[in-house]
Amino acid sequence: MSESDSWYIERFELSGSAIGFRVNRKLHEEQSTFQKIEIYETTDWGNLMALDGCIMLTGRDNFLYHEMMSHPVLFTHSNPKRVVVIGGGDCGTLREVLRHREVESAVQVEIDERVTRVSEQFFPELCESNDDPRAQLLFDDGIAYMRNAAAESIDVVIVDSTDPVGPAEGLFNESFYQSCLRALRPGGILVQQSESPLAQVSLIRQMRQLMRQVGFSAVRTLPFPQPAYPTGWWSCTMARKGADLSGFRERGAHSKPFPTRYYSADIHRAALVLPEFVREALGD
Repeated sequence: MSESDSWYIERFELSGSAIGFRVNRKLHEEQSTFQKIEIYETTDWGNLMALDGCIMLTGRDNFLYHEMMSHPVLFTHSNPKRVVVIGGGDCGTLREVLRHREVESAVQVEIDERVTRVSEQFFPELCESNDDPRAQLLFDDGIAYMRNAAAESIDVVIVDSTDPVGPAEGLFNESFYQSCLRALRPGGILVQQSESPLAQVSLIRQMRQLMRQVGFSAVRTLPFPQPAYPTGWWSCTMARKGADLSGFRERGAHSKPFPTRYYSADIHRAALVLPEFVREALGD
């Protein structure tokens, strides 16, 4: 929180930039076992959540992230029946996953239960599917969960994590990717939030190299806008087991029986085309 006026400002040293939102008041603050959780009421962007000083979401723009973390991967898989969300404590990604009728089971494994309980209070619209009979909320270590998952038991793994520091650091390494590959069925897909293509293309390149190194047969990175995150531009990276990522179920995306605010078949198709500087940096 800026001391001179009523703005919440996150400074991002890696890119020498900052993101800020004007706020009316602080609604909540607590120190959980894992991190400091803060909720602010902004003047124009709805409620804002920050974890350890990093902005996680606002009420106004979170749909961009949640839709792009869920719908591209689910429309790429031919029949995603069993989905696991690692992280995702605000439950917005889980809500989007459960819009897909073919999903029979969605397990969310979030290490910090307090993030979900605070979200239920201040972002109830994101938690409206928490009582869906197909949903299971586990408050546990996602790394251990994937390590212990039965072989070839999952269709899609969505890693909806914070930055690769602190509790999320272990979600960006070779061991974790090996666990995911083992747990996925043939044709299964891992998708992971992969930070800013403007500021962290080296991290994206490293993630993709590790994914290929452990045995994923195809990797694709999809960029999308995200005003609340550093640089205002974000990405997710998909990795597939034993199949390619060259297409998706366009007819299904065109005729989806649920509303979206950003995602569409056309947006999906466009997101598969990387800007030249990103394509060159990633070696695509």
